[in-house]
Amino acid sequence: MGDPRKLKNQYSSPRKVWDAERISTEGKLKTVYGLKNTREIWVTLQTLKRARRDAMRYLSIGGEAGVQKAQPLMQRLARLGIIAPDAKLDDILSLSVESFLGRRLQTLVMKKGMARTARQARQLITHGFIAVKGRKVTIPSYRVNSEEEAYISYYKPIDISVHEAEPSKKAPAEPAAEPAQ
Repeated sequence: MGDPRKLKNQYSSPRKVWDAERISTEGKLKTVYGLKNTREIWVTLQTLKRARRDAMRYLSIGGEAGVQKAQPLMQRLARLGIIAPDAKLDDILSLSVESFLGRRLQTLVMKKGMARTARQARQLITHGFIAVKGRKVTIPSYRVNSEEEAYISYYKPIDISVHEAEPSKKAPAEPAAEPAQ
């Protein structure tokens, strides 16, 4: 049996933990994309760093050999819908965190109008109301392929409209008139 393996972090924390500009940028991203915590941004940043690092390695090879070795990376990013299928290797270097965060299931549910806010989209997903290709998905950070994007639907029927409170049948009591003196 042996000991269970020790899992590594999927992210690296920033060098300057108390950088005001970075903290404000991450706060804006958290509110726009409805993220639970800053760690979700750091995980996405790590994915972006890996893609950029690989692209720079293939660019340094140069010529046709570098382009041939970069094909799996280019195909994976194109399948995810992060880059266009006819994109160049240089386009990977210009990617941002928003391009990866925009492919999350939570973001796409909100953009499709299935939820009113990003937080509501996250709640619908975790409670099992959203399906991709008819299969229930309960992970808000699930990266949706460009082919799967058209198949995002409700798993269970739900009404997300805002219900107005009915006015009470009784009219509010009017204040008593003061006696004339």
